[in-house]
Amino acid sequence: MTTLVIETATAACSVALLRGGEVVASAHEVVGRGHAERLVPMIGGLPGQGRAARILVDVGPGSFTGVRVGLAAALGLAIGWQAEVFGYSSLALIAAAGFHAHPEWPTLAVILEGGHGEVFMQSFTASPLASEGPLKSLIPSAALAALEGRRAIGSGVRHLAALDAGLEAIEALPAPRMRGCSPDFANLPARPIYGRPPDARTLAERGLA
Repeated sequence: MTTLVIETATAACSVALLRGGEVVASAHEVVGRGHAERLVPMIGGLPGQGRAARILVDVGPGSFTGVRVGLAAALGLAIGWQAEVFGYSSLALIAAAGFHAHPEWPTLAVILEGGHGEVFMQSFTASPLASEGPLKSLIPSAALAALEGRRAIGSGVRHLAALDAGLEAIEALPAPRMRGCSPDFANLPARPIYGRPPDARTLAERGLA
């Protein structure tokens, strides 16, 4: 089965076309903003214009706007292509990539930019890939305290490193190659995981639609 993977929940705008677990083609740009303008041309630049029987989309946590851009594209393409669509966690994807690169690590904590001076944090074990607890939105000092000796990876580690120069951390963004990512984390409902209340909510999210 061919799978289109979409990642717009962070500062990166990325797509990948997978077949049998192998990457057929991919594109990745760190855009900060402007995911909506870049995403469709990126998909169109993939073989077969990215058409796939299955679509995986990053449902967060991350940028509220970015999450919605990716979901809107995934759901729209799924209708047009009659494809199935599922979500995956940006935190789990970074954790899987971290363990893939460092198989000697038994645990790690993923730290993502969270906005409003906070970071998103979740800890994982390597074998099998599993979360050690729920996603949290924390101020950097609280996240640093919660590390408890774990290595840190993600786009938000710089906020913790500013408090502890000796912190063992790797700055990283999710890449949609799904390396080592358990199917349990790539079979989520196609709806947002915000991590904290969004600044603006749709009518449906406010229960008015």
